[in-house]
Amino acid sequence: MRLTPSTVLLLAFAPLMWAGNAVTGRLVHDLASPMTLNFIRWTLALALLLPFSWRVLRRDSPLWLHWRRYTLMGLLGIGCYNALQYLALKTSGPINVTLVAASMPLWMLAFGTLLFGVRITGAQMLGALLSVAGVLTVLSHGDWEQLMALRLVPGDLYMLLATACWSLYSWLLVRTQEPASIRGDWAAFLTAQLAFGWLWSGAFSAGEWAVGQLHFEWTPVLLAAVAYIAIGPAVLAYRAWGAGVQRVGPTVAGFFANLTPLFAAVLSAAFLGEPPRLYHGIAFVLIVGGIVVSSRH
Repeated sequence: MRLTPSTVLLLAFAPLMWAGNAVTGRLVHDLASPMTLNFIRWTLALALLLPFSWRVLRRDSPLWLHWRRYTLMGLLGIGCYNALQYLALKTSGPINVTLVAASMPLWMLAFGTLLFGVRITGAQMLGALLSVAGVLTVLSHGDWEQLMALRLVPGDLYMLLATACWSLYSWLLVRTQEPASIRGDWAAFLTAQLAFGWLWSGAFSAGEWAVGQLHFEWTPVLLAAVAYIAIGPAVLAYRAWGAGVQRVGPTVAGFFANLTPLFAAVLSAAFLGEPPRLYHGIAFVLIVGGIVVSSRH
């Protein structure tokens, strides 16, 4: 289907929200511990969705026939990915985090081959190598002579792990057998994932409390941040992205996801005083180039 202005706005809105999520997480990393911030975020998001989708949690809902799959999806996409991203933002900047996350094509190919028997083409392998080159550019800060002596900050490693979790979660999204009553209703489908992901994120928050790492300072800045990450990236972005994908399909929509690092660079410069560097631009070109190459028929 042809891209219309409204579809472009839908598909660009989600990366803007996700970039804002990374910047917001960095902004409040001294005010809130990451696991508890993630738990509060999804608690509010679930509360916002339940008035529209509570029926999916009824005892006679077909959801419970697929509870194992949703338990795993909730762990990977809700519990692990977002918590690891907030944890990464304590030691790494939002530009780095979003660019490292753009290594997802490599993880997609790896999981597709190892777990789902998907054949890798030459173009996909070339695209994955370009994406890896982009990630290495970020991690080495563009200094290739020091690459062999590279010292990664913990945030870069946490984000690599988060990206792996999101890639496996994405494969589970397309390996589905649930009925249209869940799959065709965006609010019900997201609520089905959130119901289990909320439990995982609560367990991680409890672990954070148990080891004495719980930290929260209820300031106006933190309150505004929690409201934003619960409403924007967690609910509205999912809705906009789902509607855009339904219009043009996942292949075309996938290119819009690569706007996230660009938006993160602009927002970081505006709100954090962290202007993008030359190596960020080089990494962005390599990562986008890799995705374009690997996506060609």
